[in-house]
Amino acid sequence: MSLGIKGADDPIDWASLTRYATEVMGRAYAPYSHYKVGVAGLVDDGRVVLGCNVENAAYGVALCAECGMVSALHATGGGRLIAVACVDSEGRPLMPCGRCRQLLWENGGPTMQLQTPSGIRTMDQVLPDAFDAGDLATADHPAHGEDGPA
Repeated sequence: MSLGIKGADDPIDWASLTRYATEVMGRAYAPYSHYKVGVAGLVDDGRVVLGCNVENAAYGVALCAECGMVSALHATGGGRLIAVACVDSEGRPLMPCGRCRQLLWENGGPTMQLQTPSGIRTMDQVLPDAFDAGDLATADHPAHGEDGPA
């Protein structure tokens, strides 16, 4: 699906993103918590990618809606997320968990916009001082000085 190619100065159609997120939330698989979540992301080429949470009897392997959306992003051609709406079972904006904030940072970057319960925020506001690929570039340096750990 597409909202049309967005230019840098085009406004985000938050009503449509929220509608898509609410629609896909209805397809969530949440037989244990009954807490359904849906998410819609606008990609830099105008596509909209969707995800919903999928629970499992082994609680630790449940998938958040954002995980499914990021998988759909890559499965349908990649690109960068520019705006994301995440909703609960009532269609209200929902703040993603910490793991999902990291996924959004990795796939949207600091300027990606996120609809939150307190309004639209950029990822650098939601996840200040984020860890990303730039931090890994310094990983070849010893963590505790030239001679290794003390």
